[in-house]
Amino acid sequence: VINLRTKGMTMTRLPLTVWAFFVTAIIGIVSFPVLFSAALLLIFDRSFGTSFFLSDIFIQGEVLHYQGGSPVLFEHLFWFLGHPEVYIVLLPALGITSEIIATNSRKPIFGYRAMIASILAIAFLSTIVWGHHMFVSGMNPFLGSVFTFTTLLIAIPSAVKAFNYITTLWKGNLQLNPAMLFSIGLVSTFITGGLTGIILGDSTLDINVHDTYFVVAHFHLVMGISALYGFFAGVYHWFPKMFGKMMNKTLGYVHFWVTAVCAYGVFFPMHFIGMAGLPRRYYTNSAFPLFDELADVNVLITIFAIVGAVFQVVFFWNFFYSIFYGKKASQNPWKSNTLEWTTPVEHIHGNWPGEIPEVHRWAYDYSKPGHDEDFVSQITPMKDGEEELHH
Repeated sequence: VINLRTKGMTMTRLPLTVWAFFVTAIIGIVSFPVLFSAALLLIFDRSFGTSFFLSDIFIQGEVLHYQGGSPVLFEHLFWFLGHPEVYIVLLPALGITSEIIATNSRKPIFGYRAMIASILAIAFLSTIVWGHHMFVSGMNPFLGSVFTFTTLLIAIPSAVKAFNYITTLWKGNLQLNPAMLFSIGLVSTFITGGLTGIILGDSTLDINVHDTYFVVAHFHLVMGISALYGFFAGVYHWFPKMFGKMMNKTLGYVHFWVTAVCAYGVFFPMHFIGMAGLPRRYYTNSAFPLFDELADVNVLITIFAIVGAVFQVVFFWNFFYSIFYGKKASQNPWKSNTLEWTTPVEHIHGNWPGEIPEVHRWAYDYSKPGHDEDFVSQITPMKDGEEELHH
């Protein structure tokens, strides 16, 4: 809201974080009403005798009076929200990562307009791929091939984001603080989990690993761990702005490395036990001798999960301790360009004393020739002959 109210702030000067939040809101507006509709129809089925989702159902040999409905309809309505929901969670994390990687590489974000286009493309494609969750529901093979095509298309804008992150990091003056490490970790898990998505997005290959731990590994690397890394990166990055204090960097490093090792320790082995056929959602697999040899892998996964969960105490301790006893932060500790770092350390109504400042340039003028410092705030006027570059 602040950015859009600010004089001179055009859409092509918005930080990618704001673009991600903006597009995420649009996805939510499009997809959540469909789930709400499904919930209403379910209430009607359960309470008012309708049969939107109830077909020919037998209980103890007697057919219920419900007929004509389709349980698969509920799957369609649920997953029409369910897949965009992945990007409702993930896109803000990707936007946060864009800001942090550019700031701590001391370089302009590579492919700013391509990054915006990829966010928009992901938003659109995420609403037309829901059927890849239903390849084994009896779907018509032709419809399955359509959803396979649209699903594989979404790999293109995702790859654009990944390669642009890597190119921004390339030969940058990297500041490896905890926020930067979690952002780089997000790029890693986004690529790792995304590659297995290509397998699950193919209707022929998905049949072999559907509802196995392979799906658990893919899904949680992309939506769970990647989104969590974005959350942690954002907290470490904007903590000084929120509380005027600095978080402890050493504890941040401990938090990152233990979390990163444990995250891969949990989900990487799941790919292999999934390919071995181990089904998800089973309380125990001891009744199936076929899976006895996988028990040790499950034990290893459990150990990593417990250690990773326990070490989140380091983050919470660092967070709350730093609020009260952390080192006092300067106004702009990361030497960042965006508007929030031009506000006073003390929180005041309206954010700035006096008039709202005018924006003169985009958010990523890092290491720009002709300037004394390696960052140029968005409110710094353009010099004579200086051009605004959107790579």
